[in-house]
Amino acid sequence: MKILAVDTSSKICAVAILEDNKVIDEIKLDNGKTHSENLMPIIKEILDKNDLTLKDMNLIAVSVGPGSFTGIRIGIATIKPMAEVYNLPVASVTSLETLARNIENKEKDFTIISLIDARNNQVYAGFFDTEYNLKEDEIAEDIDEVLKKAGKYSKIIFVGDGAIIHKEKIEENLKDRNIIFTKENNQSAINTGKIGYKKFLEKNLKNADTILPIYLRKSQAERLKNK
Repeated sequence: MKILAVDTSSKICAVAILEDNKVIDEIKLDNGKTHSENLMPIIKEILDKNDLTLKDMNLIAVSVGPGSFTGIRIGIATIKPMAEVYNLPVASVTSLETLARNIENKEKDFTIISLIDARNNQVYAGFFDTEYNLKEDEIAEDIDEVLKKAGKYSKIIFVGDGAIIHKEKIEENLKDRNIIFTKENNQSAINTGKIGYKKFLEKNLKNADTILPIYLRKSQAERLKNK
């Protein structure tokens, strides 16, 4: 099965094509342009480069957040008409799942904690087992509250830019735990595609009408308006 994977939830605009779990190609751009400028040209480029069309795709995997509010909307708005026109199922993948997929550690007793910086001491957080299944609901919370939740686990692998930013605090609060920090902290369309394939095998798919963004918290504009 051929999978078109799109991740626009961070500053990197990324598109990949996979055959099941095997990577065919990936293009990533962080050139200062907006995702709305980059995404469609990248999709066309990667398809043309590999002599493929959207008709050859069997599944679209898209990162639905949390992360960049604008980037998430652009990614979803771009793949929706493709899925509708070509009648393609869609795998809705969170950016926290994508980050967890960076970890190849297969020791079953480890917990993977994905952390994405949300500024002002806030993070988006996801707790996963080593098969990338959620152990708790994904949350947007103060890093101190997230670390309280993390305290119940004895072996933890941290991943994501939130882990880099709050590394000192993590080490201080969880010094009696077995903690690992990974060097691979960027989201990727490849991992979006791999998680998408996992969701396909689990028959956990959506269609163009039911794909929705996951923000976990209100945008800055909405928060200011409420004040």
